[in-house]
Amino acid sequence: MKYKAIIFDLDGVLVNMPAAHFEALNCALSLFGVAIEKDEHYNFFNGLPTRKKLEELERKNRLPVGLREFINRIKQNYTKDLIPSYCVPDYSKIILLRYLKGQNYKLACCSNSISETLHLMLKSAHLFDYFDLILGNDEVTNPKPDPEIYLTAFRRLQVKPSECIIVEDAPHGIAAAKASGAKVLQVRNTEDVNLSLFYSEGI
Repeated sequence: MKYKAIIFDLDGVLVNMPAAHFEALNCALSLFGVAIEKDEHYNFFNGLPTRKKLEELERKNRLPVGLREFINRIKQNYTKDLIPSYCVPDYSKIILLRYLKGQNYKLACCSNSISETLHLMLKSAHLFDYFDLILGNDEVTNPKPDPEIYLTAFRRLQVKPSECIIVEDAPHGIAAAKASGAKVLQVRNTEDVNLSLFYSEGI
């Protein structure tokens, strides 16, 4: 077997959460008269941790200094409220992960979401129990687009980069995956993620 592990991003790959993150962040920002546009979210902010989004807004003088941690906490609460509506069971994903487990692949999920939210999303979508490893951005020093989260996953799974496939959708995640040295499968959104995605890889 050429590959031993398959690593998935979460938002936009296994669950359709990018729109929820956009909604939750704008709800938090609106308390201070700030907003980001939808195009801006999908073209730049999508896939970045909330703290990085807020740092960028502060750097561009769009957010008052000193509010980042407070807004981050508010945003995380809004996100938790939205999870049940956005992270519903998708049986194409359940079938995919069940098949991959049956073929003895090691499975991991590596996300720029914090671990608490990541676990809640996976559990809401009925996907949590399929993974051998789940890593959030708070478990590494440098979030995506840095490859650290993927390099950490390789070590914990005890596999080489050449033995892994990474599935990513957003530019920051794709950059991290490519920099890790693994095989990268780029998808547009959750609809692309099913068994047929892996046929060309002989899986």
